[in-house]
Amino acid sequence: MDDAIGPQPPYAQRECGAEASAKLPEAVGEAFWPGALTLRTSRPSFRSDNANNVVSADTVKDDLGDKDLSTYFTDREYGIRPQTIEVIDERLWAGLYSLIQTGIGKGSFGQRFPEQCADGNGPCGCDERAFRQVLGAEVPWIEWPLSPNVVPDTPVILDLLEFCASAVGEPIQGAYHSYYRHHHLSWDRDAGLVRFVADVNLLFRRNAVAYELTATGQARRLLPQAIANTIGLALFQTGDAETDRLLEAARQRFVSPKPEDRQDALEKLWDAFERLKTLEPGANKRAQADALLDRVAPPGSGFREALGREAAELTSIGNSFRIRHSETTQEALTSLDQVDYLFTRMFAFVRVILKGTGRGG
Repeated sequence: MDDAIGPQPPYAQRECGAEASAKLPEAVGEAFWPGALTLRTSRPSFRSDNANNVVSADTVKDDLGDKDLSTYFTDREYGIRPQTIEVIDERLWAGLYSLIQTGIGKGSFGQRFPEQCADGNGPCGCDERAFRQVLGAEVPWIEWPLSPNVVPDTPVILDLLEFCASAVGEPIQGAYHSYYRHHHLSWDRDAGLVRFVADVNLLFRRNAVAYELTATGQARRLLPQAIANTIGLALFQTGDAETDRLLEAARQRFVSPKPEDRQDALEKLWDAFERLKTLEPGANKRAQADALLDRVAPPGSGFREALGREAAELTSIGNSFRIRHSETTQEALTSLDQVDYLFTRMFAFVRVILKGTGRGG
């Protein structure tokens, strides 16, 4: 990075679990915190909620339009931070905890769990006991009561947010019951869901976390723009139904927030790679694989040699790591960063092969 610009601002550097500085930097430029970022691509393609659109972490718009966007000074002046962090830390969890507790207190979750007036005149709030009991059954990993200082695992938090989204509504006050000093309530489901989704997504964006809630209240993972474009815009027309199925399954699972889905995506992508090697005519798999690469680049060319080396390296990785097989001699991948790296590397290679052989891409 150009030293003349100055150091990267602390809030652009913060990782989950690390201390973050609230001080503004003395010098901030577009190189530190690029603005005009988007959460999805401009054309329909693919997204994690199976609605056939790409989800990327580089837009300031989501399914709710502009109404839920932050107007904080740092967003206006320096742009929206790229949403790349995949673990919800204590700071963000405390904010989400407060949203949920506020929703319980003002009766928002009475839409699904109404507390009945003792006089039998209708609902008057949220039945917290019913909320807690059903939550414990639907999300059994959650500990109740919630604590702002005890952070659940990120997938559990996402389950909790989806549960809350399924129960939320905007409370509408009706008749005032003077004896109990409360209003009887009804709920606007759509308005309550829009507000809850907007509040959660604002916290995700401000903390650069790579998740969002959709307009229907489902959690989904956001991808960096370059990866989203490559994965989301790819076409699979290999001429082999099983290869197409594996590639599409890999793409669907890769954008899931669940670690096991992303590991499964990697396995399916490697399976598709092995099938691709056999799509061309040839006396054996090696001959078929060579014929495939010869269609992408002229034999003897530098790029053809590079493709051959990459194919061999990817094959070796698949055999050495616990991707497709589980022998004791294979090394396990130890982080989602490793899974993501190998997936994007393999997907880029597969896409070049698909485009070069007229099979989509």
